[in-house]
Amino acid sequence: MKIELTQVTIRDLVDGYADNSANEEGIVGYGGRLNIRPKYQREFVYDDKKRNAVMDTVWKGFPLNVMYWVRNDDGNFELLDGQQRTISICQYVWGEYMMHLDNDLRGFENLSKEQKDRILDYELQIYICEGTADEQLDWFRIINIAGEKLTDQELRNAIYSGPWVTQAKRRFSKTRCVAWQLGCDYMSGTPIRQDYLETVLRWMSDKKIEEYMAKHQHDEDCDELWQYYQNVIHWVQTHFTEKRKEMKGVQWGDMYNKHRDDPFKETDLREQVKRLMKDSDVKNKGGIYWYVMDGDERHLDLRAFDDNTKREVYERQLGICPICGQHFAIEQMEADHITPWCQGGRTVADNCQMLCRDCNRHKSGK
Repeated sequence: MKIELTQVTIRDLVDGYADNSANEEGIVGYGGRLNIRPKYQREFVYDDKKRNAVMDTVWKGFPLNVMYWVRNDDGNFELLDGQQRTISICQYVWGEYMMHLDNDLRGFENLSKEQKDRILDYELQIYICEGTADEQLDWFRIINIAGEKLTDQELRNAIYSGPWVTQAKRRFSKTRCVAWQLGCDYMSGTPIRQDYLETVLRWMSDKKIEEYMAKHQHDEDCDELWQYYQNVIHWVQTHFTEKRKEMKGVQWGDMYNKHRDDPFKETDLREQVKRLMKDSDVKNKGGIYWYVMDGDERHLDLRAFDDNTKREVYERQLGICPICGQHFAIEQMEADHITPWCQGGRTVADNCQMLCRDCNRHKSGK
């Protein structure tokens, strides 16, 4: 890849700036010659603090990190690295936010001509790169993206960019996108960092995300994935009608894939969930939804006997295992529920017995 360093003033950068990302037409600047958000770029993720830090750096005349542009065959450019800083600058100059400069809250239009020129004449250090598409994407993988490490899904979107990714990002990767509106009560993470898209892809592809995206890269739509997501959320809403905060982040797609054809009564599920939510022995409340489907207690992370209880019971038993009758050091024994939790036994001293390891494991294996 050929790389050369040049300087571009903010005045030239913001010339012709236009943000048409809402209708998928992208963001441009530099007199319309710079594509600020190519297909492989992430959404804008800077918070106010980071965005303001960019302009504070410019205002004080300190150097910003170098940025990378790619020169296309037609002489125009694509922004390879520096999108977050570029948009932060353009948004301020075009009056989209205000910030404190020298302790005064001011928008760009509130500045004097001298102050405006101070910003507009600031020179950005730009590396202009020329190379093949594969070389560009490889470089995009390894350079520092303003301190914001790309997520795995953002990298996949770059590698498999095309009409399918464009449509998938529209539905799953925008702030308050339709996927968020439908399933925000059940999904964890944020759409803008590709958490929704990655999660649903993993569910549908049986964890073979790259294989699925490669197969569908040139599809004109992502209707299959969108229909699957709707089916999952509808299934959850049908089976678990009461919304709880513990529902966020449950791997609903995995549950749907495994149990969608199983017969369950919503009323039975509701009562089981309600009872288990009140059970103090259940530490992982989100695991309740899996437990009522398959009965595996490992989902619940049941509360174990603490060290004080173990010591109390050990002394009460005089160190004798009640099954084999032998004496053991406390380090050689394990706490066991006399009445199992599934039969109503509680994790309290009166329901605890200390067994030697062999007896406890033999009992557990029955």
